[in-house]
Amino acid sequence: MDGGYTTKDAPANFIGGEWQTEPETMAAVNPATGETIAQLPRSSRETAQRAVAAAKAAGPAWADTPVFKRAAICVAIASAIDAAQEKIARILSAEQGKVLAEAMGEVGKAADGFRLASELVKQMGGQTLPAEDPTKLVMTIRQPRGVYGVITPWNFPVNIPVEYLAPGIASGNTIVWVPAPSTSLVACALMEAIDSAGLPAGVINLVIGEGATAGDAVVVHPDVAAIGFTGSAATGRRIAERGAGKPLLLELGGNGPVIVFEDADLDAAAAAAAGGAFFNAGQVCAATGRVLAHRSIAESLCEKLVVHAKKHVLGDPFHQGTTMGPLNNAKVAAKVKEHVDDAVAQGAKVLYGGKPRPDLGSGLFFEPTIIAGVTREMKINREETFGPVVPVLAFRDEAEALDLALDSDYGLSVGVFTADVARGVSIAKAIPAGIVNVNAGSTWWEIHLPFGGGTGTRSGIGRLGGVHTMEAMTELKMISVTIDRKAGAA
Repeated sequence: MDGGYTTKDAPANFIGGEWQTEPETMAAVNPATGETIAQLPRSSRETAQRAVAAAKAAGPAWADTPVFKRAAICVAIASAIDAAQEKIARILSAEQGKVLAEAMGEVGKAADGFRLASELVKQMGGQTLPAEDPTKLVMTIRQPRGVYGVITPWNFPVNIPVEYLAPGIASGNTIVWVPAPSTSLVACALMEAIDSAGLPAGVINLVIGEGATAGDAVVVHPDVAAIGFTGSAATGRRIAERGAGKPLLLELGGNGPVIVFEDADLDAAAAAAAGGAFFNAGQVCAATGRVLAHRSIAESLCEKLVVHAKKHVLGDPFHQGTTMGPLNNAKVAAKVKEHVDDAVAQGAKVLYGGKPRPDLGSGLFFEPTIIAGVTREMKINREETFGPVVPVLAFRDEAEALDLALDSDYGLSVGVFTADVARGVSIAKAIPAGIVNVNAGSTWWEIHLPFGGGTGTRSGIGRLGGVHTMEAMTELKMISVTIDRKAGAA
């Protein structure tokens, strides 16, 4: 591989301010080559429990730390991430598989996340409220929930953790963080940067291990006050069951449509839909899950999508000309192939791509793919593919477009392209998704904006992003003070 990547000589857990090894280990594997690049801890339940104890012990002092000091530490962490940006990005590319340019951007956004938290926490306040009783002064304040369990995925293994870690510590919580096993090496690199900024021991504790062991031990621990999780809908449901009674912040899967009407700017729609499908090899919860195109423009739109697909170069994530790396793991690669094969078997037509590329170094490369003639019963329409595939379904009119969009268990993000803004807003209101972008793709979002699934869907509970995360990670408390109006009377 080009460039190289290094982190700690012996990647380890970080508990109570100390790096700690584990008797059992598991391999960190480069998905582009299949080579083992490090041995990581396979933590036991007991190790996770020690991390919870460390977080609990650190909690009172951290909660009492003045807000402006917590904010200053967040700024210091951001600077430490900036200083280590290239190192972290190279580890990210080697372990996750995304191209180096994308990895550099992700690490930069992570630093921005700590800066944003440092500003928001200084503005986080309560209210004074009226009361019928004239002797009462009523106010609200926000307090940290306590020990927060955070379990994060492999597709954005630097950015997504920071979406919890930064607002979590800024608002006074302590954290036990369990990253995805397949991207735990980069978690160590991020934790090194965080530790170097002077964060007190025990405020963030990193536990590397399998979700069914380390993650579950955190979820069920009685001293863990709340849980944040980003990942699959199935795992999110199990976490909700295991952590029943605790406040939950769950950001789960998606299968968001990009709806393109006959009056849309087809160039803009094709660019957004392709960008949303091929960024990070399609391994994005808000990715273009499917394109719903008016039948009068479906063929033209497909031609434009093929043009975008042909621009991509698969290969070594460290090579300058590469625009798409491998999928992260064999399970994902198998699902992508299964969805494409199922669609073809039922009559859909592959216009471009459609095949794995084992000749590129591992069995995890998959061609950017455009498929036309998709129908609603196909797996590629009904399930989250999580790969670089654009399935295109044609619709007759607005009613059918809405029916197809609503025919999904997911409700995370949607794109709508139309020159009729009133129609775009009407569609946006009718779809039970957390995010609807009119004349932008399903992936458009910024870190201060609310991100999450619609009520009643499989896409999660609560909202990440800026002040919304900070509110979710704190408890709203009402305080009343009784004032003796006669006191001091002459």
